[in-house]
Amino acid sequence: MEGKSRIRIFLDDHPQPIAEVMSPINFELDTKKLVDGPHTLKIVGKDPTGKEGIRVIPFVVRNGPAIDVEGITEDAVVDGIIPIMVNAYGKGNQQSFLIEGSETPQSIPSWVWILIIAFAGWALFYLFRYFAMP
Repeated sequence: MEGKSRIRIFLDDHPQPIAEVMSPINFELDTKKLVDGPHTLKIVGKDPTGKEGIRVIPFVVRNGPAIDVEGITEDAVVDGIIPIMVNAYGKGNQQSFLIEGSETPQSIPSWVWILIIAFAGWALFYLFRYFAMP
C-alpha cells in the first residue's frame, strides 16, 4: 500500500468527499439520488510523495422526464400568436423500451416540402413532354 495514490472524490463543491480510497478504484455513481441539472465531479489524487492532481468533470443529470418544446427556441424574438407544442416523456424503468409517448411529434420541415414540390414539378414537366411527342 506504500506505493499507491490516495483518491478523494467530491460532488458539487461539498467540503466532505463522497469517497476516499486508494487507487485504482471502480465505483458506480447513482444519479437517481441527484437532482436534475448541472453537477460537477471533482477528483483529487495524491501520490505517495505528496503531490496533488485535480480533475473536475462537469456533467448534467436528467433522471426526470425529458421535456421537448417545438414552436419557440431559447432567446427567440417573437410577436403575435405563437403555436407551441410541449411534450414530456420519461425513460420508463430502463428494462423495457416504451414506444408510446417516447417521441415528440414534429411538423414536417420546410425543406422537405420544397423537395416534394420540386420533384412533382420535374415529374410533371417530363409527363407533359411525353404526351406532347408526335
